[in-house]
Amino acid sequence: MFGRDIGIDLGTANVLIHVKGQGVVLNQPSVVAIDTNTKKVMAVGDEAFRMVGRTPGNIVAIRPMQDGVIADFDMTEAMLRHFLSQINVKGLLAKPRILICCPTNITSVEQKAIREAVEKSGGKQVFLEEEPKVAAVGTGMDIYQPCGNMVIDIGGGTTDVAVISMGDIVTASSIKIAGDLFNQEILNYIKKQYKLLVGERTAEEVKINIGTVFEGSKYEEMDIRGRDLVNGLPRTITITSEEVRKALEEAMYQIVQTSKNVLEKTPPELSADIIDRGVILTGGGAYIDGMDQLFTEELKVPVFLAENPMESVVSGTGKLLQSLDNISKKKLKL
Repeated sequence: MFGRDIGIDLGTANVLIHVKGQGVVLNQPSVVAIDTNTKKVMAVGDEAFRMVGRTPGNIVAIRPMQDGVIADFDMTEAMLRHFLSQINVKGLLAKPRILICCPTNITSVEQKAIREAVEKSGGKQVFLEEEPKVAAVGTGMDIYQPCGNMVIDIGGGTTDVAVISMGDIVTASSIKIAGDLFNQEILNYIKKQYKLLVGERTAEEVKINIGTVFEGSKYEEMDIRGRDLVNGLPRTITITSEEVRKALEEAMYQIVQTSKNVLEKTPPELSADIIDRGVILTGGGAYIDGMDQLFTEELKVPVFLAENPMESVVSGTGKLLQSLDNISKKKLKL
């Protein structure tokens, strides 16, 4: 009868929704397919993702979220409206209250855009919280104690690194290097090395199936097909895990450097806690083979993969929803 409380991880690559009392009810790609002639939305989520790279000229599959923020306001609103209608969270007398996550360094204008898009999609009250903090809660960290907790959240559009204590972020950094850029780096490597043009979906499949970021951690091969840039004909090549590691080397170096910078700015007492407690890796990018080994070697502290990296943020929103009445009295409401 009454509107429910829901948490949304509005990601560049995926949208995940948690409904209070039900758990995670939706996990779909952040993709919208539109007809460019009529501006009509043709498909959203999984159905739209299947169209990526396979549509006629008048139908375009787009990602309305870029680098963790809204790139296309109308399409983001349409996508959210579709997902919210799918899970049927509106009550007879009230709209749902929504807790939504955002990167640590987005501007007030970008925050306002997210809030307005969610409100127009059917939210009664909208609360914003920073992704790494919510991810830490989702992994089971007790962030409200006076001790240091460090989380590295590698998403689709951004990587957020944060040290949290007493329920708040002590030091943090967010960079626009994450899963989507990994795909692009693999695509560029294949283009440069083999003179073969492949699509983003193929690059993502390579990353997921044989990708690694730690030398010597994985030895696998994969056949991929694309268009030969020399003669324009279809061609098949075999790519190895070591080649994927080389393709991702520069991007991973920048993420590691960002993590080191955050550690360097952390107060010494909290740094000591992090040595004892370790660092937690979350986000879809954390699934890539060797990620925890690379960070452990580079940061010189224990680094652990979260139990379910992809759902860490949305699980965190679920836990925060339990105390949404308290949250509404604090700074989260914009």
